[in-house]
Amino acid sequence: MTNDLTGKDFATSIADSVESFLLSVRAIAADGDGGSAVPMLLLEVSQILLAGARLGAQQDFEPREEFQPDVGMEADVDELRMGLAEMFGDIDTYSFVFDPYSPDVVDSQISDDVASLVTDLEYGLRHYRLGDVAEALWWWQFSYVNNWGNLAGAVLNALLTVVAHDRLDTEPFTGEDEDLAAADEMLEKTAAPAT
Repeated sequence: MTNDLTGKDFATSIADSVESFLLSVRAIAADGDGGSAVPMLLLEVSQILLAGARLGAQQDFEPREEFQPDVGMEADVDELRMGLAEMFGDIDTYSFVFDPYSPDVVDSQISDDVASLVTDLEYGLRHYRLGDVAEALWWWQFSYVNNWGNLAGAVLNALLTVVAHDRLDTEPFTGEDEDLAAADEMLEKTAAPAT
C-alpha cells in the first residue's frame, strides 16, 4: 500500500482506536473485576492489533524531523500496572517466544506488557493531539513493528489461553488442583447418606 491512502482520515481512525484502547484498559484496571477483565482485555487487545496491522501494511512513514519533537513526560502507568497485576494474580506471569525465528522462551507479565502497550500508544496519541499527524503515524508504526505489536500478540495468546481453560474446562492452573480436590471432597460428604 502507499502512503497516499493514509491521509488525515487514516490517522484519525488510528487515533480513535488508540484512544478507545487507552480508555478501556484504564477502566478495566480500575474496575478490579478479574472475572470480566480477561475477556474484556482480550477484546481490547484484539482491536488494537487490528489498528497495528493496518499500520504495518503501509509503506514506512517518515518522521518530519531527524529528532522527535518533545511531547512531555511519559504517562504514569504504575497504578494501571499494579491494578492489573493484583487482579490477575497467578495468571499474570506467562511465557512466550518473542522471535519465532530465534525461539527463546521469555517469561513476562500481562500487567507489564499491557502497561508497555499503553506507554507506546499514548506517546503517539500526544503527537496526534498536538497536530503532528506525520510524527504520530511514524511513531505508532515504528513502535508497532519494534515493540507493541509483538507484545500485544503475546498478551492476546496468554488471555486466549486463560479463556480457553475457563470455557473448555481443560487442565487446571497450578494451585487449582488442591481447590478442586477440596470441592470434590465437600460434594462427596454432602452426597453421602446420613447414618
